[in-house]
Amino acid sequence: MSTIREAALPGVGRKFQVETANGDRLVIVIHDDGIRELYHFTRKDPDRVASVVTLADSEARQIAGIIGGLTYVPKALPSAEIVLDDLLLEWYTIAPGSVCIGKSIRDLQVRKTTGASIVSIIEPDRVKRVNPEADTVLREGATLILAGDRRTIGALKQLLVTGKAGS
Repeated sequence: MSTIREAALPGVGRKFQVETANGDRLVIVIHDDGIRELYHFTRKDPDRVASVVTLADSEARQIAGIIGGLTYVPKALPSAEIVLDDLLLEWYTIAPGSVCIGKSIRDLQVRKTTGASIVSIIEPDRVKRVNPEADTVLREGATLILAGDRRTIGALKQLLVTGKAGS
């Protein structure tokens, strides 16, 4: 995983710098007014900007969701996760034989039992359910986007498979 360096830019906002696996560098400046600037530097010429993109706040949030896999997780990835400080978002696909199949989020008492939440569901037919209701029934093959910390998400995954929350 890449290291992200962060720095305050007084009077401007914050700067984030990421060194990619292929040696490129991405610098993201988030202005206090919501504007985002992305600067791309190649490993071949690390001191010269190869490209710049400027985004409005709403555009940046839409693109973040796309890049982060909120609407599509590549089939080659069995699971994916995003870590934001102590918050973890993890994609989890309900396997055949899981105890949760045919039960609602309410039946499982997901949040009360584990402390984690199911924030979205992508059904096998690609129908997306953002912030599903407690009465939403879980189906085999559905991909759930879980939110919590590592411990609570682990407990939730165990609850989905076995019907009992792990610790």
